[in-house]
Amino acid sequence: MSPASPAPPSSPADGAPVRAAGCVLWRRSPVDGELEICLVHRPKYDDWSHPKGKLKRGEDALAGALREVVEETGYTARPDAELATLRYLAAGRPKEVRYWAAEATGGGFVPNTEVDRLLWLSPVTARHRLTQPRDRELVTEMLLSYGRSH
Repeated sequence: MSPASPAPPSSPADGAPVRAAGCVLWRRSPVDGELEICLVHRPKYDDWSHPKGKLKRGEDALAGALREVVEETGYTARPDAELATLRYLAAGRPKEVRYWAAEATGGGFVPNTEVDRLLWLSPVTARHRLTQPRDRELVTEMLLSYGRSH
């Protein structure tokens, strides 16, 4: 008899949540200096969201969040406050997404197959544009973490 091999850490059979991470990416507008929030459009889901994605096996959540920001937006970022961890079902499976507030520090967007559009919006407009209500609270939390009002 051969020993049974253990299931990988997030295999669908074990019921473990899919681990993901992302950022509420922000900058000061180059036009008027006002705070702007970055939202990405994913054509696969036809939705507007914060940049985020699944973690690679063994990847640190913050490192994964910053990697996803670069991959989806083309921007590098300086992380600050950790924000809420969102938990929900995705394709019938539990998903856990850790978020950080992060300031864009450089780079630029180039459309790709995963993200075809990017917008920099005022916090109020970003809240309205976000597809999922759960993502809207992250904008409020990011603003509060900096002591800013909307």
